This record gives sequence, C-alpha cells and structure tokens, in this order.
Amino acid sequence: MKYVQLWSLVFLLIGTVLPVNGQQMMHGLSLEKIKRVLFLGNSITYAGGYVNMFETYCIAKFPNHQFEVINEGLPSETVSGLSEPNHADGKFPRPCLFTRLPLVLKKTKADIVFACYGMNDGIYLPFDEKRFEAYKIGMMKLHDTLEASGIKRIIFVTPPVHDDQSVGVEGYNKVLDRYAEWLLTQRKERNWEVVDLHFPMKEYLVNRRKIEPDFKLANDGVHPGELGHWLMVKPMLLYIGADELRDMPTWDDYLKSNSLLPKLYDLVSKRQAKMKDAWLTSTKHDRPGMTLGLPMNEARRLYDDMEKKIQQLLR
Repeated sequence: MKYVQLWSLVFLLIGTVLPVNGQQMMHGLSLEKIKRVLFLGNSITYAGGYVNMFETYCIAKFPNHQFEVINEGLPSETVSGLSEPNHADGKFPRPCLFTRLPLVLKKTKADIVFACYGMNDGIYLPFDEKRFEAYKIGMMKLHDTLEASGIKRIIFVTPPVHDDQSVGVEGYNKVLDRYAEWLLTQRKERNWEVVDLHFPMKEYLVNRRKIEPDFKLANDGVHPGELGHWLMVKPMLLYIGADELRDMPTWDDYLKSNSLLPKLYDLVSKRQAKMKDAWLTSTKHDRPGMTLGLPMNEARRLYDDMEKKIQQLLR
C-alpha cells in the first residue's frame, strides 16, 4: 500500500515538472544546477513556517534531486539600516542585513535566494519618504550584492500583510502597500524577479473579515500562524510551477493529499529548527538574545541523519 501511495504522489507532483533536453526544470532553471536555496528575511522567515512548507513541497515534487534549503531569517532585521530608539525596550538597535551578508553568501554558497524584507523597514510608523528611500536603496544594494556574488536566481518577495489591532489593514499596512507596489514595479524597471504575496494576503484577510469580523492571520498583527505562512508560500510555489496547488485553500489540504506528507513535513520542520540556528551562529549575526546554534560540523551530521530518514520515507 505504501508503494501505491508513493507512486500516486510522484505522478501527482510530476505533472508540472518541465523536461528540457532530458533535464527537469524549476521555472526555467535546471535542477542539476541547484544545490542550495537560501531564504533571507526577518522574524517571520526565522519562524520558518513558509520555509518548511517550501522545502517539504520541493522534496516531494523532486524526489530524485537533493538540494538544501537554508533559512537565514533573523528577527528584527532590516535592509534599510533603520531602527527606532526604543527597539527591544532600548536594549539594542535593529540589525542590518549588510553587516552579515558577505559571510552568509560565503558560507551558504547558495544558487537561488528568496528575500523578504519590508515589514521592519518602515519601523512601524506612518509613511515617510526618507524611510521609504532607505528601503529602496537597501533593496537595490541587496540585488546588486547578490548579483555580484554570482547567485543564479534572485527572487524578491513582497512583505506580508500587517494587521493593526485597531484599524486592520488601514494602519501600518498602508506603508507596506507602498513598499510592495514599488517592489512590483521593479519587474519592468529593473527586470527583477518579484513574487507578490502582500496583496493576495491582504485580499484574503479583507474578504475573510466580511464573514468573520474577528478573524486574524496574525494575533499580534505581524507574525502569521500556519494559514498565513501558507498564504505566503503558495505564491512562491506557484511561481516555480506548482499549478496543482492553485485551488488548494490550506496547507492541511495539501498534507491530506497523501499519507506520506505529514511525516515528511514533520521531519523537515525538525531538521530546519536545528539548522537555522546553526547557520545563523556560523554566519556571525549580531542580534542579542538568539539561540546558540550547534557547531556546523555537528549540525551537518544531524542534517545527514535526518536526510537518511527522509530518503527512507520516500522509498
């Protein structure tokens, strides 16, 4: 029965893999050229939900290709270099990505980078042209740095929706609307790859509130739960060709599509929980209060042990 389920999974998922000259393609890039996929971002990325979902899907969809998904999200981080004076009750300013980025790129040796910034860059204040300009400069610097380092694909992601406790999407989210709109214009202006998750999340929240006025994607207005992470990762997966997910409303619906998937997701999530701290420690972030990660040689052994369990599951 297990083998029947596995082959059902393979045939279900293989439908959107495009063979080109005998190679499998992920949105135009041969899988043989992909060894590591890096996610950059802030606390929402560090939380890991959408990264774990992304990796689970890719393992299931491409079972014959092993590539590593690395979560280098750092809570509080910006690309703008801005920070409010009382951040973390005045204990430390917001970290800026560029202080750690050179070592991150050197250590991870990533082929593809997904980067999601903006939520912290407006500093949770009303729109201001100077803060907006700092965000734009930061994103352009990030793209230039990644391009100069030889990254094969740079995929920017618009910031998630912000849900103010009192005024919903009509508060700080208006700032993020402007940031997301600018980022989307860079598709044409600079030929950037940009995936929009901000406006689909906003639309979902607004429509759901019409039915359930007290509904929230994020209890604190910023950090989404499982549904919010699904709404984040779904546009990314659709972007790389996962058309079979288009009409799948929740992550749980995806997991229920095959009995192997919940176990796979569990293994991926447990591995990512250890590896993200190991990577952050290895690449020498400067944010206080973070969990000390395992030494990388120990983390690699853990990664390999978990990989064996994943491969056994997929046999």
